[in-house]
Amino acid sequence: MNRRRRTDLLIDLGLGIFGLLMLTPLIMLVANAFKTPEEMLSWPPTLIPRDPTLDNLTSVLNETPLLSWIGNSLAFALLSTLAIVATSGIAGYIVAKFPFRTINIVFALFLATAIVPFEVYMIPLYFQVKQLGLLNTVPGLLVGYLVMSFGIFLIRQNVLASIPDELIEAARIDGGGEMWIFWHIVLPLLRGPLAALAVLAFFQAWTAFAWPMIVATKRSAYTIEVGLALFQTGYTVDLGRLSAASACVLVPSVLAFVLLRRNFVQGVAATGMKE
Repeated sequence: MNRRRRTDLLIDLGLGIFGLLMLTPLIMLVANAFKTPEEMLSWPPTLIPRDPTLDNLTSVLNETPLLSWIGNSLAFALLSTLAIVATSGIAGYIVAKFPFRTINIVFALFLATAIVPFEVYMIPLYFQVKQLGLLNTVPGLLVGYLVMSFGIFLIRQNVLASIPDELIEAARIDGGGEMWIFWHIVLPLLRGPLAALAVLAFFQAWTAFAWPMIVATKRSAYTIEVGLALFQTGYTVDLGRLSAASACVLVPSVLAFVLLRRNFVQGVAATGMKE
């Protein structure tokens, strides 16, 4: 075995161990969902429940509107994902391929918004949503999650890297309009980056907490992240039911990443390519 192969094996081993360490909290979370309260507090902790029980899961489903919360989060996350993919796709293409004089300034302003914390403008945005009568509604939640500055940057970089100007000019010479070119040429070539952006946008909305917490004032309008906070009080935490509910929340996120993981890696990697 040569030196390079040994080095590769050591790197793979290190990455494997690191991956297992990263997965350990998730494994423990799922395991705790099926443990009794006594076993959860025992030491040393057990990875596999000694006496598996479904009491935590049935209690959550029967005593809380968990499915309703998940439905609210899914509607919010999916609609936000569609909006961000649409706005980022159009804006990223325009910034990359339409050389207006002020386009770089506009693009810089879009990127500058990424350094402004959401909490800075969250309260003024809340009053706007209240005046529009959109509290406790999915459209009210969407107001703060329609555009992603990083998404515009991501699509711009991929357009510059994978779509040559000659291809677009040839389509224009053949009589194609701008919308036809965008729909039939640009979008098919951006399937990977758009899928990567969809994963990021879905996770951003699915895990949102502060904005849904102030927009949803009724319990029936809670998203799942706000609902999970109800299992924790000022003095106690219901670990069993919290673990069971959190395990249910993991399923959509894991499925989204598993289905789109290849496109996610390829799309994000392309952002580092030179223009």
